[in-house]
Amino acid sequence: MPDQVLFAMEVTLNGLMAGVLYSLVALGFVLIFKASGIFNYAQGVMALFAAATLVGIMDGQVPFSHLINAIFGTDLHHFGWHVPALLAIVLTVGVMIVLAWLVQKLVMRHLVNQEPIILFMATIGLAYFLEGLSDLMWGSSIKTLDVGLPQGINDTIDRVTFDAFGYGFFIDNLDIVAAIIAALLVIALMAFNQYTKEGRALRAVADDHQAALSVGISLNFIWVLVWSLAGFVALVAGMMWGAKSGVQFSLSLIALKALPVLMLGGFTSIPGAIVGGLIIGVGEKLFEFLIGPMVGGATENWFAYVLALLFLVFRPQGLFGEKIIERV
Repeated sequence: MPDQVLFAMEVTLNGLMAGVLYSLVALGFVLIFKASGIFNYAQGVMALFAAATLVGIMDGQVPFSHLINAIFGTDLHHFGWHVPALLAIVLTVGVMIVLAWLVQKLVMRHLVNQEPIILFMATIGLAYFLEGLSDLMWGSSIKTLDVGLPQGINDTIDRVTFDAFGYGFFIDNLDIVAAIIAALLVIALMAFNQYTKEGRALRAVADDHQAALSVGISLNFIWVLVWSLAGFVALVAGMMWGAKSGVQFSLSLIALKALPVLMLGGFTSIPGAIVGGLIIGVGEKLFEFLIGPMVGGATENWFAYVLALLFLVFRPQGLFGEKIIERV
């Protein structure tokens, strides 16, 4: 088999793995948009905040230690203990649920029935607030996140592909784990959406807020629930990206990569977020491999947005989104 074909196969597999990580972020957007019609610009910063909180809890760091030391002249930094990864994850989930309740209580409940642009601007403000809060609580330095996820080349895939093709594929163990976790998360969310009372209530709110209210569904509860779910998805995405590249400011920018995913898959479709992420992941890797050398490289920075632009022109609702027809 020609070397170029083997290289393309390896690039495709790595693209699928990267696409899964994009999909994890896009899932948070879809959950909130389905229930409230709000495009949550803060989703990427929520991933950063969740990952930084997880690291802080695991390391036994004192929250707001820099601020406390500056005000009182103390020298506090750590409690002197380390929290096991599993317990730290559970505690971080609790923090994200409290955050969801506060967002609904202090921000979103006051903006009911406002124009979409006002709600969008509110999430931009929330993004900058959470970014600053994360720095105040846990510091702005780059943090290493280790929750026991395997990393490095997968020896089994390397050996099997070398025996079959004479060329071993480099596939990261972390990417494989992320793909499995994302698949399980999507299955769980779809089952929750279809078969639970809360999931049916969420779908009712997504279809018509007023009709949902008329049958006794609490919008406040549904919105706290959906922001909590989005916070949990942000934590999972933050763990994967943080373990891969460290917990740092650039982690918040993964939200920008989720935008083309949403435009391809549709803003209201959970499966669409996964399919869109896989298309973007494979597409940008293959385009860089095949076309990048002809145009000077660095095509991964803009390929996804050009593809999203084409979808906006020819199929604005995305592959799985609902086509909205307004009659005047």
